[in-house]
Amino acid sequence: MGSGRFVAPKTLEVKLNNGGTCVLTADKVFLDVGTHAAIPNVPGLEAARPLTHVEVLELDYLPQHLIVIGGGYSGLELAQAFRRFGSDVTIIESGPQLLAREDIDVSQEMRRILSGEGIQVLVEGELVQVGGRSGDKVTLTVRTPSGEQQIDGSDILVAVGRIPNTAGIGLKEAGIELDGRGYIRVNSRLETSAPDVWAVGECAGSPQFTHISEDDFRIIRDNLAAGNRSTRDRLVPYCMFTDPPLARVGLSEGDAERQGVIARIARLPMDAVLGAQATDQRQGFMKALVADGDDRILGFAMIGATAGEVMAAVHTAMLAGLSCSRLADAAFAHPTMAEGLASLFSNVPPRAMREATPKVA
Repeated sequence: MGSGRFVAPKTLEVKLNNGGTCVLTADKVFLDVGTHAAIPNVPGLEAARPLTHVEVLELDYLPQHLIVIGGGYSGLELAQAFRRFGSDVTIIESGPQLLAREDIDVSQEMRRILSGEGIQVLVEGELVQVGGRSGDKVTLTVRTPSGEQQIDGSDILVAVGRIPNTAGIGLKEAGIELDGRGYIRVNSRLETSAPDVWAVGECAGSPQFTHISEDDFRIIRDNLAAGNRSTRDRLVPYCMFTDPPLARVGLSEGDAERQGVIARIARLPMDAVLGAQATDQRQGFMKALVADGDDRILGFAMIGATAGEVMAAVHTAMLAGLSCSRLADAAFAHPTMAEGLASLFSNVPPRAMREATPKVA
């Protein structure tokens, strides 16, 4: 119809595409305005007209040398895809490792895999200047711990995060509060600060995955029908669709350390999984975190073929509250990737020995 902004609580003024305006009101309002790609404030970058995830999927040519700014999930997926199409690819990550939210062993394994395909990876690289035009010729000046260097390429893809589409739509006039990052402030039922107004998906600060946005919808839908669902303690599984893919659910080692959770760690290289041997898809590993005080599964990560499907089995076990021993003793079909779960959970270290509590005389 056009573009709209709030002018009062639950009242939207729309500037129509064909001219004129109209006013919409409702008893209930649901905000699902999403996010857009962030473009870092680097001299020359915006003028270079870089690609984002939108434009890169609409290309009708193959970049000669694609420079990817950002070593996160979408950046790595697209970097590998274009490398396999035949482009030279360089990844520039400002942090100390690829996949900043993942454990260092996960990051190192993905870097090894991508580097093995001929992708150049530069970490701790601060972008300071961009010259040229993406799609033609570009030169990037990057500051690294060993000094400045210039990287020449043909195209730039920016994949450094997302910004909520909450500016300029009159949220203040509607009584809808934002948090410190510009996302709509919601409670665990996804209710905003305004009565009978909800926010869904990325604009509400939910984890930025399609399946989580859909779950947000289900939470609101069920609660409108007198349900009692919330986002509290929601297990968030996700996959990075590289080849091999990365899948994770629950706590990482870093998460456990930051939260003060004592966990036992089990690891298994994919080369030890019979399904991986049978199909010669041996790259990667499985890793699980198990509570030290009991045998609850706290988290699981996997780099390997069909990682998402294997993760779903562990995710289901976590939802059911199964102990790690139930998976260690399970007779998984042979030869499959999931068969490795029995070996993985059989390798969980024993519980830490604790000093006996002194008896009081």
